[in-house]
Amino acid sequence: MTSIRRYLQFVKPYWKIVAVAVCIGIFKFGIPLLTPLIVKYVIDDIVLAETLLQDEKITKLLWLMGIMFFVFVVVRPPIEYYRQYYAQWIGSKVLYDIRKKLFSHIQKLSLRYYSNRKVGEIISRVIHDVEQTKNFVITGLMNIWLDLFTILIALAIMFTMSPWLTLVAICMFPFYGFSIKFFYSRLRHLTRVRSQALAEVQGHLHERIQGMNVIKSFALENYEKEQFANRNGHFLERALDHTRWNAKTFAVVNTITDVAPLLVILVSGYFVITGRLEIGAMVAFVMYMERLYNPLRRLVNSSTTLTQSIASMDRVFEFLDEKYDIVDLENAKPLNYVKGDISFKNVTFRYDEDSLTVIKDFNLEVKAGETIAFVGMSGGGKSTIISLIPRFYDVTEGSIEIDGYDIRNYEVQSIRDKIGMVLQDNILFSDTIKMNILMGNPSASDDEVVAAAMAANAHDFIMNLPNGYDTEVGERGVKLSGGQKQRIAIARVFLKNPPILIFDEATSALDLESEHYIQEALEILAKNRTTFIVAHRLSTITHADRIVVVEDGRMAEIGKHDELMKKDGSYKRLFEVQQLN
Repeated sequence: MTSIRRYLQFVKPYWKIVAVAVCIGIFKFGIPLLTPLIVKYVIDDIVLAETLLQDEKITKLLWLMGIMFFVFVVVRPPIEYYRQYYAQWIGSKVLYDIRKKLFSHIQKLSLRYYSNRKVGEIISRVIHDVEQTKNFVITGLMNIWLDLFTILIALAIMFTMSPWLTLVAICMFPFYGFSIKFFYSRLRHLTRVRSQALAEVQGHLHERIQGMNVIKSFALENYEKEQFANRNGHFLERALDHTRWNAKTFAVVNTITDVAPLLVILVSGYFVITGRLEIGAMVAFVMYMERLYNPLRRLVNSSTTLTQSIASMDRVFEFLDEKYDIVDLENAKPLNYVKGDISFKNVTFRYDEDSLTVIKDFNLEVKAGETIAFVGMSGGGKSTIISLIPRFYDVTEGSIEIDGYDIRNYEVQSIRDKIGMVLQDNILFSDTIKMNILMGNPSASDDEVVAAAMAANAHDFIMNLPNGYDTEVGERGVKLSGGQKQRIAIARVFLKNPPILIFDEATSALDLESEHYIQEALEILAKNRTTFIVAHRLSTITHADRIVVVEDGRMAEIGKHDELMKKDGSYKRLFEVQQLN
């Protein structure tokens, strides 16, 4: 029930509209309760009334039905409209608020979380599970109460006609209540299991669609078809488990609700035969049984719907309860000005408590405006070191300081706002080139966007595209070459104009011409800024103020290019190997 209480916090701002929708619903559900009374009146007081003449009977019937047509044709439709509108409006607003909170939560989760989760599973919780919870608002907060209201009013009317028949009508209620309690506790568990299986299918599908070029290039279509069939089959098994139990639930509960009207027909027929009940009252009573047990049957459907909604709530709040690895201290202050001095002091880092140590007792003093290059074999820890500067991860031991202050004393967002990054695989969003450049500074003018593109050697190729800066780049920039994507990523950083730069293998996957343009732009960008470069091609970092050779998470060598070449150590061997290639 904790999930329900938490969910109600999202509903709370709209409780007045909920109350209005319920009040309107009372009229909507209450009006049809008049029909059995009308039938009773027509039979007993008009059709079978021996004191009335035929013309009088017709006149009374026409007047009565005229009034009822007015109620059902003129009064009821607007009530139905507004009840539906407000119910859907509240549900949509609550879902909007939950997804808004979830997206904010998603952005606060660390890269460590995403490295252990499939994107499709996260999307499933934000889209599918949140959508399922909408039924709790419409069904749980409105329809169930309106169905209960209908049952109570119907019972009150029935009791005035025949207390004994009313007792017969409700004699099956205890069996109904027991069956609901028995079946729905397990149904909630099965619903959660099915939702998780569906999320796994979605996660697998999302991953395979993103990697479709790999599947096609290795001719893995048949293999992947089997892999998807396995996961899809697992979901089918969980869905069928849910379906079997749901079918048992309906079979038992509907049997109970079907037996009760038969008992009423039996007893009411006996009462009419023995003269203890009028025919009109019997007909009305049997009609009220439909008004009584139809809401009960809807409650069965509602119970299934609510079970699915609550299971989805559990998954949504389970996701919301994921802890943040990177959090601001209570007294954290914004990093408003950066000179550019950066210090690594006895930095040790591992990704998890049980994992191996990746960075070991790393020390480095970097002066403002200095360019530092990290080189070494793959897996040595170069990219991990630079990922600690913007606090994508926090150090396990030691500290990193900016201008003499531990970065953990600053607000995370303010640190990242002062850092510009160009990575090997820069993500472009499926929008226009202009919007992708504006990611560096969303409030920049068109002239500033063009100036940034020109500085990044991107303006010329952009103007040759069909729609210039308004050209759509496709998902992840699929319509552009690697070099073009990199230049847009660099333009983004030019527009941001940060005091600290990080280049992580920014040119390693490019052809020589693209590398030339990008290297030229990077050197302009790095002027008078503290710059860190992770490089695969050593020829691109010979200009660096200092080069750090990283081996197994430790600093093996440090110095200028010429100095390291004279040492005849790791750097020289790496450089000579690349020159031979």
